[in-house]
Amino acid sequence: MSQNMIYALMIPLIAFGVWRRVRGSFGRQPIRRKRMIGRIVFLAVIMGLFGLGGLHNPRLLEGLLGGALAGAALGAVGIKLTRFERDAAGNDLYIPNPWIGGLLTALLLGRLAWRFMVLSPLQETAVAHSGPAMGNSPLTLAIFGLTFGYYISYFAGLLVHHRRFERAQLA
Repeated sequence: MSQNMIYALMIPLIAFGVWRRVRGSFGRQPIRRKRMIGRIVFLAVIMGLFGLGGLHNPRLLEGLLGGALAGAALGAVGIKLTRFERDAAGNDLYIPNPWIGGLLTALLLGRLAWRFMVLSPLQETAVAHSGPAMGNSPLTLAIFGLTFGYYISYFAGLLVHHRRFERAQLA
């Protein structure tokens, strides 16, 4: 498969993922416990795979883990800034802070765009399997870790705080 064909397939998928992520960062969002648990597991597995890929270079692993710790701290801040409410139909909703989600999305997209711009000329001249890769930068993995750490801790915090919100509503 040619590189142009790979880009033709990946760019729409990435655009769809970004659109969903941005849409989920603004306005009222329904609380879906099973989806949140699934997202936590999925993101933890992906972060673990990135970590396994970084075992050959400790700097990459340090970037990923440092970003994940900073993301977990940011997730705690995000939970503090999240509001919970119930709509007229009795459905539980949360309203995330749009600045944090928007900033993380912009940071991740900016870094990925930068890496694509830097690596595109290098990929054309690189020998197969020995050229630079997207994740061979501690900064890139730190931003991935920041994003993964944030969403893992944020969704876990949503689940915990939603339980407290339910108990408060019953009382």
